[in-house]
Amino acid sequence: MDQPYQYRRRALVEPDWHRLPGWRDVTTEQWESAQWQRSHCVKNLRQLREVYGDLLDDDFYLDLERDQSQTATMSLLVPPQMLNTMVPDAVPDADLMRVDPVRRYMLPLASDRDPLWPSHPMASRDSLHEAEMWAVEGLTHRYPTKVLAELLSTCPQYCGHCTRMDLVGNSTATVDKHRFVLKPVDRIEAMIDYLGRTPGVRDVVVSGGDVANLPWPRLEAFVARLLDIDTIRDIRLASKALMGLPQHWLSDDVRAGMARLAAVANQRGVAIAIHTHVNSVQSVTPLVARAARAMLETGIRDVRNQGVLLRGVNTTAHHMLDLCFALQDEASILPYYFYMCDLIPGSEHWRLSLAEAQELQHAILGYLPGFATPRIVCDVPYVGKRWVHQCDDYDRTRGISSWTKNYRTSVEASDPDALLRRYPYYDPVSTLPPDGQAWWLEHGVLEDLPRAAWAGVR
Repeated sequence: MDQPYQYRRRALVEPDWHRLPGWRDVTTEQWESAQWQRSHCVKNLRQLREVYGDLLDDDFYLDLERDQSQTATMSLLVPPQMLNTMVPDAVPDADLMRVDPVRRYMLPLASDRDPLWPSHPMASRDSLHEAEMWAVEGLTHRYPTKVLAELLSTCPQYCGHCTRMDLVGNSTATVDKHRFVLKPVDRIEAMIDYLGRTPGVRDVVVSGGDVANLPWPRLEAFVARLLDIDTIRDIRLASKALMGLPQHWLSDDVRAGMARLAAVANQRGVAIAIHTHVNSVQSVTPLVARAARAMLETGIRDVRNQGVLLRGVNTTAHHMLDLCFALQDEASILPYYFYMCDLIPGSEHWRLSLAEAQELQHAILGYLPGFATPRIVCDVPYVGKRWVHQCDDYDRTRGISSWTKNYRTSVEASDPDALLRRYPYYDPVSTLPPDGQAWWLEHGVLEDLPRAAWAGVR
């Protein structure tokens, strides 16, 4: 029977890193070493040229340099493991790299950006207002029973679409990053103290940054202290590095330490899970599958994936289903959420409209098992995660959707209207009909928008 999507099981393949000039002499032992991976991350154009040599032309390098100097909210940091999944089936050239889905969000080019609306008029650095909801520094109490603990502000890799671009990573030419004020030990003590005296919190997401950048003894000690708090029943460790640097999670000390934590958690009836962030099927390799299964073998509850919808990366039903089946069938990673890309500066070329997200959710239903069918969610400022079909109303001309909620955030304790108010979310202007684009041109806040380019839409 002809179907819109045909399932075919595909074996995972580790791309051959020897196809890249800079890694022709790298041994398997080196490649599978977390230390080697970390020390050979690409942090600048010079190092990228050392890997690719003349495979990429000068126009590509200049395009990347222009983005870094004029637009990028995140500095370059790409581990060899991630770089190797770009154009995985061929010797790459500039044309192949330009259309590669992993490249599109890990090595953004200036030519990728929307030339008229690189940022939405309502975009902001901390688009989810997480810092505003800090109970103590780094501990966001946004939901009634859940908190986010940001232990550090670095990652093994920096994604161009990072929702915490105001805090995470190095400052760029256009973004002067915020910094934690408290010393790490004092910040952790304040977090533990707050959680110990706030019994309504049962769920802690341990993140940053990426917990893979925290020395394992410090991470294990923090999680062990969470396990000592009787009211905490769920602990989730957030690490894109399970995909971007699986070598870290395969190291002996991490596996042994996770087994110790899992044993205590299981004894006390607490669920520990790892949440990773995979956006493209070509990122799911045998090493990633080995790392996920190694973590499950320690006795933790689950390994789940929280991806982000990114135009040109994963926004067709075919790409989404291929990714979900690879995660579920070949790597034992549960497809969990796909977030709409947040309203941060410079993200308009990645973002989808709410209508597009709704269509994608409809298109993937019925193929995966119900428990492995990811929910596509919109993370609405001051509201939180909402399934894309939950909006209360939707003005498709202006691209403004309205949302309500059933709980107060920590900054709305005394707000009598918090549960009655409608909260807005915004589609990318470029996805709107001419009337809607003209409205934003008239009412938007971008002063330097080239108005002459919009003469034909009025």
